[in-house]
Amino acid sequence: MKVSIKQFNVEMDVKTKGIEFEVRTPKGEHLGDLVLTKTRLEWHTGKAQSGPQVDWKDFIGWMEQADAESKK
Repeated sequence: MKVSIKQFNVEMDVKTKGIEFEVRTPKGEHLGDLVLTKTRLEWHTGKAQSGPQVDWKDFIGWMEQADAESKK
């Protein structure tokens, strides 16, 4: 995957609007955008302006579960 930051400000704290990452295949096909905010992560498929959202606690739980399962 090719992941790039669509907008990057000098300020490093994530604010309400968040940071948007553009996700493309290695061949350049746009898959979607991941928006990381101080309260959640959002996935925007293709050119969609909204999509599924997950709060940080749920995301952390998913990652910890995946890590535990990979160690079995």
